[in-house]
Amino acid sequence: MGRAFEYRKATKMKRWGNMARVFTKIGKQITIAVKEGGSDPETNPRLRVLIQQSKKENMPKDNVDRAIKKATSKDEADYKEMVYEGYGPNGIAIVVETATDNPTRTVANVRSYFNRYGGSLGTTGSLQFLFDHKCVFKITPKDGVSLDDLELELIDYGVDELVEDEGDIILYGDFQSYSSIQKYLEENQFEIHSAEFERIPNDMKELNEEQQAQVQKLLDKIEDDEDVQNVFHNMAE
Repeated sequence: MGRAFEYRKATKMKRWGNMARVFTKIGKQITIAVKEGGSDPETNPRLRVLIQQSKKENMPKDNVDRAIKKATSKDEADYKEMVYEGYGPNGIAIVVETATDNPTRTVANVRSYFNRYGGSLGTTGSLQFLFDHKCVFKITPKDGVSLDDLELELIDYGVDELVEDEGDIILYGDFQSYSSIQKYLEENQFEIHSAEFERIPNDMKELNEEQQAQVQKLLDKIEDDEDVQNVFHNMAE
């Protein structure tokens, strides 16, 4: 098992355990995907995967349709993807990904969380060197295709880690390799459950129990914000 997979297993976010939050997150991603690539899944690869993911999460079709219509409506505000970076208590690096229709509100909220819980918000890009930006695909195994053979095949498409997890296969690749990996999987008729982007820390920081609790209060507060999509950090669990 590689570093990326171990980190992912240790930091599965609570917000994905709440169905309403899952639907909100996917809905915003669908709206953004439609804005960027159009409303036709046949010509919009990102939208195609998100619709498939919405089905796996049992998201109602009406929710998907509303998210698509939101992207094409002139009366609706646009979502913008904003990334905020800072340090929490005890020097823990934290990256916050948001999708918001009001960046002024969102940055003010995020800054207030950092300040209230003993951290400080930094400038965009200040923590980039601490995290590897990865694309992550979860797919269904295919009969007759071994994990080793698939890994050898996908290396040429940008995949650098491949693991089995609870009957599925999880692929990790360079952020820039998303399109080529998706194209290979679709052309070879692999069923894609989800396709996401994650930030994997280069080094994990060990804290004692009391220090972990201090950081966790900040992480919980950030994750409760409706504009927040993902939170990544380098605190060892």
